[in-house]
Amino acid sequence: MIRILIFILIVLGLGLGFAWLADRPGELSVVWQGQLIEMSLMRAASLLISLIAAVLIVVWLMRTIWLSPHTVTRYFRARKRDRGYQALSTGLIAAGAGDANLARKMTARTRGLISADQEPLIHLLEAQTALIEGKYDDARRKFELMADDPETRELGLRGLYLEAKRLGAHEAARQYAERAAEKSPHLPWAALATLDSQSQAGQWDDALRLLDQSRIAHVVDRKEADRKKAVLLTARAMTKLEGDVKGARDDALAALKLDEHLVPAALTAARALFREDNLRKGTSILEKNWKHEPHPDVARLYVRARGGDTAVDRLKRARKLEALKPNNAVAMAAVAEAALEARELLLARTKAEAAARLDPTESIFLLLADIEEADTGDEGRIRHWMAQALKSPRDPAWTADGVTSPTWLPVSPVSGRLDAFEWKAPPHTLSATVDHDQSNADEAIRSLPAVVEAHVHQPAPAARRSETPVILEAEREEPRPAPQPIKVAERKAPEPEPVADKPPVKAEKEEGANGEHRPDPFFGRPPDDPGVRDPAAGEKAPEKTTFRLF
Repeated sequence: MIRILIFILIVLGLGLGFAWLADRPGELSVVWQGQLIEMSLMRAASLLISLIAAVLIVVWLMRTIWLSPHTVTRYFRARKRDRGYQALSTGLIAAGAGDANLARKMTARTRGLISADQEPLIHLLEAQTALIEGKYDDARRKFELMADDPETRELGLRGLYLEAKRLGAHEAARQYAERAAEKSPHLPWAALATLDSQSQAGQWDDALRLLDQSRIAHVVDRKEADRKKAVLLTARAMTKLEGDVKGARDDALAALKLDEHLVPAALTAARALFREDNLRKGTSILEKNWKHEPHPDVARLYVRARGGDTAVDRLKRARKLEALKPNNAVAMAAVAEAALEARELLLARTKAEAAARLDPTESIFLLLADIEEADTGDEGRIRHWMAQALKSPRDPAWTADGVTSPTWLPVSPVSGRLDAFEWKAPPHTLSATVDHDQSNADEAIRSLPAVVEAHVHQPAPAARRSETPVILEAEREEPRPAPQPIKVAERKAPEPEPVADKPPVKAEKEEGANGEHRPDPFFGRPPDDPGVRDPAAGEKAPEKTTFRLF
């Protein structure tokens, strides 16, 4: 466009010049070597311009002839380069698509058309071709050559880092990432990989420093940086909790300022404050976190905030926690556990059944089994709740990369990724998928078998639920009165019908030592089943009763 405007301006200038001469006619006389030459001014100007044009044309022709060899060479070189770039582009597309044959063919063609010194992308094409062909050693050598070249250093280090991660050489991957972050701190993958490796090694101070640098360089956005910094501060607070309570408290509170809903930070801050005898502030932090999302760990720590509390005091604290988040399964389960410890068995059963209707999970049915064991001791009813627990969905847990942990961890033990653990239901196989809803929980409660026989229950030496601590109360000097038996209709064995050619089953007609008839076992199990009590054995209520506090 600019050239067209310049051409138009030149033509316009010549036109104006000739018009100006035409308006001012005159004669031009030239005496040269004794000869007089006369002509009009317009003719003289035309001859002068024609002469200048002829000279320019002659100069252009001479220059073209003189430079023609170079021009021809440059033409063929440009044509060859264009063909090489076309082959390079086709090869990179083929390598990205996984077409090893075409990528190898384009690599050889590119090598013949373009020099690798002029185009570093040839090294990348060769490395990618070696990768899709499975020649990992050749690809690694190509990446090493690229890492030594300042122009392709970041690309080579990136390839070496990915290869080290593929082989599981985490230390080599860490070194490549740190080298790339040192040379180019603006690279997100290098900064984040170095951050993960430092976190995996427990170098919390270095990780926090690198995270601040990455945030200033806009490698990580503000929201993600705040979350990662909160996780790092929580991890450092957990390591300081035993030796430096004040430092653990400060780090945990700083983490809560960045992410107020981070449960591990709230738990760590509360534990540090409880050790400093600051019960009010610690419980306030737990209550604030509980209002956002009830968590079993928060409930457990809140109920046991004071070490000298009785079981009744812990029940009061559990009911206060339930008032903050009513009609919630986790809150009801916490009240049920505290009521079981306080021997408020009716309240424990009511809250546990309500929690099962809201969220029928494995732990709530195990809790009902413990309540049943403490209340009636009926093995049939206990087995009923245990069977429901086996069929129920698993409880949420701290899960990362397909593995679960009983406690929160800042780094995944599988991938080494920072902030990988989430509170969610753990993965399970397809065959273990359970569709357990409120109607099934109601059916389980309705189908609870009646108490067959009342007896004083001797607690097992270990609790059914691994997460519930077992505390055995010392035997009392005076025995408690045995509970009154519940009157139920006695079940009589049906009279066997005579069957020809078949001997009668002795077990069905076996009599006790005193001649009385032995009733049928539970659920058709044989009488020698250890879970079936033998009424003929003459069990007596023990003189001393021990109780288990959960």
